Parts: sequence; structure tokens; C-alpha cells
Amino acid sequence: MRSFICACCLILGLGLPLFAQVDYHEEPVALPLAGDSLRGSLLVPSPAKTPGPLVLIIAGSGPTDRNGNNPMMQNNSLKLLAEALAAEGIASLRYDKRGIGQSAGAFTAEAELRFEDFAGDAAAWAQQLRQDRRFGKLFILGHSEGSLLGMLAARQAGADGFISVAGAGAPADSLIRQQLMNQPPMIQQAAFPALDSLAAGHLVKQVNPMLFALLRPSIQPYMISWFRYNPQLEIQKLRMPVLIVQGTTDLQVAEADARKLAKANPKATLALIPGMNHILKEAPADQQQNFATYSQPGLPLAPGLLHEITGFIWDNR
Repeated sequence: MRSFICACCLILGLGLPLFAQVDYHEEPVALPLAGDSLRGSLLVPSPAKTPGPLVLIIAGSGPTDRNGNNPMMQNNSLKLLAEALAAEGIASLRYDKRGIGQSAGAFTAEAELRFEDFAGDAAAWAQQLRQDRRFGKLFILGHSEGSLLGMLAARQAGADGFISVAGAGAPADSLIRQQLMNQPPMIQQAAFPALDSLAAGHLVKQVNPMLFALLRPSIQPYMISWFRYNPQLEIQKLRMPVLIVQGTTDLQVAEADARKLAKANPKATLALIPGMNHILKEAPADQQQNFATYSQPGLPLAPGLLHEITGFIWDNR
């Protein structure tokens, strides 16, 4: 059991803060898969307002675990988000993807992995959570690549609301091209034709050694499956309340991406968080200083983020 104190209001005339203490407890949970299980952490506020809202948090791309960390960088962004939601009386489930962290046993060989596998896992988590009578409305929150996964899972599982945080507004191949624009021309000239091929559904047989980490043969089937989805088309299909959250100092996903998503789903709410970067921390636009926050797990969430998310959830609970 852990305890948080959150300011509720100021007592007028005295200028003294009035605090409400919200406790929560953490429960280990598992989702059975063929051969093994996915593992996650369920944070439940106590005393719970039964049936209270529940948020399924989906991490971004690569070897990112339930806390928003990977072997190269520790920032605890998703852990901080889950704890902040619990402090506001909102339960959440975050989990390690197959092959990552405590879900390492649910490994799928890279050459066999498809984007739909991750979307299906998220939908299965949502369907399992639906069976827990402690909770009412189910919201799916996807961060970065998890945004697109969340769109697919939200439709499959019939979620009550969807939250995109730092989600791309164009197919993944377009995002990769944009990121490669900062590379030397020779890198771009080698990469762009290969990306064209993958976007068309064709494997690249001869990979330039300079691009092997990005376009190695074993990852190409996954990239093909990923590239076929357009986030603008997928968010357009959602018939549930939608919140689109984007930081203004995000160096990986631009504000324009969020606006594309909002245009595709005119009923969605768009929330721009001033000074928030890709890992949900407050950071300047300067690249070196911005990326330095990626390895500082002690930094708090960017101001304004929690307000937007909790406001959306309570308005639609």
C-alpha cells in the first residue's frame, strides 16, 4: 500500500491548503497466452469508488516495459502516470509486452511478430479487465506507437473511451522518413527506396549495411504489418469519446500529428501540453537538454498532463 497527498483546494480567507489523501494498492496480474503469460501491474485506489473507471495503458515501440523504460533509458513515465491516476481515484493496468520484462517468457521470434499481435494482446487485456466487477468504464490510453495499437484495441474490445498520448498522425513509414531527414543525404537515399518497398508490402532483399539495425530482414515483416495502418483512418473509426494529448516540445512526434488526428475525428478533444516532451516530462526544445530527461526517472510528469487526462475520464465516466 502506498499513499499520495493531492491538493484539492485552498481554504478561502486563510490561504491554507486542504488535502485529501488517496491510497492505492498494487496487484500483479497475468494474461494467459499460448505457452506463457503477459504480466502487468493493476493499481487500485482504496477505498475504491465502485465501480470506478479503469485505464489500460499501452506502452510505445521497441523494448519498452510497463513503466515506460527500456534497457538504454529509464524515465518511469508510465509508472508515474499510473501512480498519478491512482492518486486521483482512477485505477489502471500497465503491462510488459510479449518478450519484455516479466513477459519475457511470452516471447515471439522477431521474424514471426506482427503489429496485429500487439493490438490483439491489448484487446485481450481489455476484455479480461471487463470481467472485474470492481470497475466501470474502461478507457484505453496508448503512448507513442501504443496510440495506434490502442485505436485498434479500443474498437476490438469496445472501450468506453480512448486517449492518444504523443501518437503519430501518419503511417509509420512517414514518421521514419521524417526522423531520417536529420541524417546525411546518403542515408536518406539508401533508406527511402527500401521504405517504399516495405510500405508496398514487399521485403527488401539487399539491405545497405548502414541501415541494418533499422531494416534487418527479421524485422521487415513486422514493419510491413505496421506500415499498412494509417492513424487518421483508424481514429476516424472510433465511435467513443476520444482525447488527443500532445506536448509542444516533443522531438519525436510533432504537434502537427495531433492536429491531423483531431481533424480526422472532429468530435475528439485536442489537448496541447506546453513544454511537454515525448516521455511526458517538462523539457525545453533544445535537443540535448530535451533528450537528457529520457534518463532522469525522478523528474515529475509535465504540468497539465494529469489535469487533461483525469478531466476527460471523469467527464465521461
